[in-house]
Amino acid sequence: MKLLVIKIETSHEVEDALSIYSQDVLHALGTEARKRSDFEQAGWLHDSTVVEMDEIKDLPEDLQFLAYFDQEADAEGLVKQYQAKLEELASYGLAIGQVKITYSYIADQDWNTAWQKYYHVIQFSRHLAVVPEWKDYQPAFPDQAIIKLDPGLAFGTGNHQTTQLALMGIERNLTFPAKVADVGTGSGILAIAAAKLGAKEVLATDISDESMTATKENAGLNNLTNIKTKKTSLLADVDGKFDLIVANILAEILLDLIPQLDEHLAEGGKIIFSGIDYLQLPKIETALDEHGFKINLTMREDRWIGLVITRKPQ
Repeated sequence: MKLLVIKIETSHEVEDALSIYSQDVLHALGTEARKRSDFEQAGWLHDSTVVEMDEIKDLPEDLQFLAYFDQEADAEGLVKQYQAKLEELASYGLAIGQVKITYSYIADQDWNTAWQKYYHVIQFSRHLAVVPEWKDYQPAFPDQAIIKLDPGLAFGTGNHQTTQLALMGIERNLTFPAKVADVGTGSGILAIAAAKLGAKEVLATDISDESMTATKENAGLNNLTNIKTKKTSLLADVDGKFDLIVANILAEILLDLIPQLDEHLAEGGKIIFSGIDYLQLPKIETALDEHGFKINLTMREDRWIGLVITRKPQ
């Protein structure tokens, strides 16, 4: 089996936006970002990282972004969609650089193994670290929770600012053994984080087969039995209510999720949103207000916004 690879030379300012767009809108099987500066700095790390300079000789000066699709996907159509997205991002004020978009085909095992050497331990906080399955790691603190992860072809390694904002929201607001829904779970990283931090039951939803496979396998890696998966769009066909609903997806898709929230949020429950470009925040604020919700906490890193949300008082 082969994979279609869309390769984009662009600016690091659009890395997160392209990653989320690829997963949530274009349903890419996986994404990868290669920054020349990261490769050059990797040699300075005090770990086992080895970077062959021949591997980066063809990289652009800033960012090479790659998105992987089934070989039957419409390559020319995807190129046009990425071109349009980059023009949209430029209209928001983001630098996109001298854009060059090409495509090619590779054997799927080439991607599955090659990217792993650039994915390292993320010491997220005092209470949480994200560790690739193939890495050895000794917790910095005896009670630090470890998320063992092999994202495979699913989105979510913990590196993205949007994922880390969602993790911050979970760590701050999971204050009792709650029932949690992780909407658009990707690799399952947020579902696993919730389970590791004390959730009694977690439902992970996504429309991607690859995501369902990755989430089940990653739950197994972490010896977790309280994570269930459901292949569905957002919270469609989901029964029950949740104390905490988490969604790290694009603002356009969060707008579709907002009308579903009231039916699925338990009394006194909270919602965590991430994946919001700050220019899209007014749309989210308006939609939340119209559906009876208010923002309790706003988190921001660079252009990205994370929110903690509750119902308005009656």
